[in-house]
Amino acid sequence: MEAERSGGVAGGTNQSPAGSGAGRNPNGPKAVLSPAPTAAAAAATGAMAGSSQPRDPQDGDAGLSLPGILHFIQYEWSRFQAEKYRWEAERDELRAQVAFLQGERKGQENMKQDLVRRIKMLEYALKQERAKHQKLKSGTDQTSGEKKPETEAEPNSEPTNQMPWKEGRQLLRKYLEEVGYSDTILDMRSKRIRSLLGRNSPEANGPPPSEPPAEPEPHGGGESLLNAGEPMTTDLDPEDDDDEDDSEDALGEFDFLASGEEGEGAGEARISGDGRELGMEARNLQESREEFKKTWNPRFTLRSHFDAIRALTFHPIQAVLLSGSEDGTLKLWNLNKAMHSKKNAALDVEPIYTFRAHSGAVLSLAMGEEGESCFSGGLDSTVRGWKIPDLNVDPYDNYDPGVESSVLSGHEDAVWGLAYSSSLKRLASCSADGTVRIWDPHNSSPCVSVFNKEKEHGTPTSVAFVNSDPSQVVVSFDVGETLLYDLNTEQSIMVLENQAKDGSELINRVVSHPTQPISITAHENRTIRFLDNKTGKVIHSMVAHLDAVTCLATDPKGTYLISGSHDCSVRLWMLDNRTCVQEITAHRKKHDEAIHDVAFHPSQPFIASAGADALAKIFV
Repeated sequence: MEAERSGGVAGGTNQSPAGSGAGRNPNGPKAVLSPAPTAAAAAATGAMAGSSQPRDPQDGDAGLSLPGILHFIQYEWSRFQAEKYRWEAERDELRAQVAFLQGERKGQENMKQDLVRRIKMLEYALKQERAKHQKLKSGTDQTSGEKKPETEAEPNSEPTNQMPWKEGRQLLRKYLEEVGYSDTILDMRSKRIRSLLGRNSPEANGPPPSEPPAEPEPHGGGESLLNAGEPMTTDLDPEDDDDEDDSEDALGEFDFLASGEEGEGAGEARISGDGRELGMEARNLQESREEFKKTWNPRFTLRSHFDAIRALTFHPIQAVLLSGSEDGTLKLWNLNKAMHSKKNAALDVEPIYTFRAHSGAVLSLAMGEEGESCFSGGLDSTVRGWKIPDLNVDPYDNYDPGVESSVLSGHEDAVWGLAYSSSLKRLASCSADGTVRIWDPHNSSPCVSVFNKEKEHGTPTSVAFVNSDPSQVVVSFDVGETLLYDLNTEQSIMVLENQAKDGSELINRVVSHPTQPISITAHENRTIRFLDNKTGKVIHSMVAHLDAVTCLATDPKGTYLISGSHDCSVRLWMLDNRTCVQEITAHRKKHDEAIHDVAFHPSQPFIASAGADALAKIFV
């Protein structure tokens, strides 16, 4: 037993050398061994393999280490967060769409309710008018009589046929009286007018009064009514054999209504033959009446200047505006390009040209003859002449220095006012140096005459040519005086009356009446005064604004006066009775200043205002 145990031990101890020796030299002396040691070696090898098996995964544990696990968790968390954010964004977007659709639906429902309410109001008003008309016609309430059987209504078929026409005449008379037409156009008795109304409004020959007015019968029904009985003209009025003068006048008035809605000449195209002459007369009536009924509304806002806009002037023919600003530039605006763009064209107006030469603020502007040139006066004491470029010029072209045509030097301080006379081809300027100069821009020595050299009347603030006598200029001064100068004699003619009190004598602007020898002045004490150039007396004085009146402008026809003030308002006045007909809040204040200039277009329906907020606004 001990031998076997020692042999086993020896075999166990010699397992590795034997195995290795057999591997190296299988023919060695120890190559032939009993099978027992070989089995024992295999078992030992298996035991060693079994003992080393748990250590194998530790050699390749890099993917399941603690940093790796943390990295995996962080990656999954970030992916989850990204998906969560995407889902929340999608949810918010869907919520916004739902809210928008709900708002649209609510708006449509409100509009529907409002329209239904208006329809009910109109139906009720129509019922009341019918009842009133029936009561006035018969002296009693006939609402119950309308529900009589048809057998009882047959003998009185002619009054039933007359009702729609007479009711239409009553309504038409009422509407015409509301808009202020005279009685000469209210008596429409001729066949021509009736045929015109019969074609335009089916209710003229439509249903009987018992039927609702919303569904009139077709024209065929009206013609059958006319053909079934006697002619309607003999039933309605015994004076139908009158001449056609009344109908012609009425046709002209209806053409005026149509042309007022669809533009000039719209009614003329619809009337053939004699109606064209009536259309011309109607257009004259339109021009005279539209002046009293027009309400000016803001149309364009011009945003390009970087500082307050001091002066404005329109092209005499085209829809073109020139503006001068404290940023030292002049800008040319073509309003036609904006009028044919999108509905919100106020944000799309851009200047087509920018004039740059002044070394300081531009304080005054004047448009030259036929809109081919313009003049500007600035804080740099110069008056500069410019050529108006092509109105279709590309705004991004290179600057052409040849646009500046001339520089009129002579003033020694800021040029506050400019005025140009097309008939005399003269330019007038007033400066803070106390002088008023008359220039011939096309002459080699442009300065023609100088007034107030010694500052005997103070510092001039504004200058204007007298429209009724172009050989005269009217000049306002900071001491409150207004003088008339004769350009031929180069002498002062008259000092206009001054009613100002101490501390409020400053005159900001003077303009001349377009057709009468009247000068109009705007004062720092919120008043506007009308002065007679012949007698020098004050015709009228009124408090016009809540703050200093800074600018004035008159329309070429002498109907309107427009004033601007530092109270942020533009007011429109009738020149004949000097009453305010409209007030527009146009600009915002900046350093206690609001509106610096206003202008009327000489030939088109445009009004412009310039403000300290660097905006120019156009009203139509």
